[in-house]
Amino acid sequence: MDKKTYKKELYDLQVELVKFQRDVIANQKKVCLIFEGRDTAGKDGTIKRFTEHLSPREMRVVALGKPSDRDRMSWYFQRYVPHLPSGEEIVFFNRSWYNRAGVEKVFGFCTDEEYKLFMEEVGDFEHLLTRSKMIFFKYYLDISKEEQKRRLDARRKDPLKQWKISPIDEKAQEKWDAYSKARDEMFVKTDFVYAPWVIVHTDSKKEARINVMKHFLSAVEYEGKDESKLLYDNDIVFPFSMEALEEGKIFP
Repeated sequence: MDKKTYKKELYDLQVELVKFQRDVIANQKKVCLIFEGRDTAGKDGTIKRFTEHLSPREMRVVALGKPSDRDRMSWYFQRYVPHLPSGEEIVFFNRSWYNRAGVEKVFGFCTDEEYKLFMEEVGDFEHLLTRSKMIFFKYYLDISKEEQKRRLDARRKDPLKQWKISPIDEKAQEKWDAYSKARDEMFVKTDFVYAPWVIVHTDSKKEARINVMKHFLSAVEYEGKDESKLLYDNDIVFPFSMEALEEGKIFP
């Protein structure tokens, strides 16, 4: 996607997002989007494009740090509940409770019992959210191993991106297969009818951002919606399925 096309489509979609937020406020809707994915998959940049022109009073980005001692002694989901949206709000989670199914599982930051309990409870938790009439989306940003390596190398060389490099990031390539195994198990066990996973290919940042915005806007209702601007590429954004996993549509 060339720069001119990207900027034009991004502008149009951000106008649509402003319309959507106006409708959220007018009708006291609760909206929650979670963005998961490997390191360097583009979560920060994607969320930034979503939120760039939204009213900050009715929108929040949640990116929680390392859990405290109190968090570790509490019910796992308790840490996240205070950050959920109330009426008139849109909340974006830059990583979420699915940390337990990803990085915590891969690095042994949780016990097998804690992991198993999470897998048993997450469906009930998300069912409560959707039954409360919350508009709820789960996006997984998918990146190839080669592209991740290129982006990690670029981060190390860029003085403005040093804050993005962490000890976990440094192990991303080494733990690639372990992440893949944990991710696939997460998809299979937590892809619910009421809270499905949507996969986004992100090797092209511009195409990923544009298409995930189109997908989201096409799936929600709001006044003044321009459907002609919301046709997304099904090869870039698509629902999780066992067929997609088995046929290699999701990066191995």
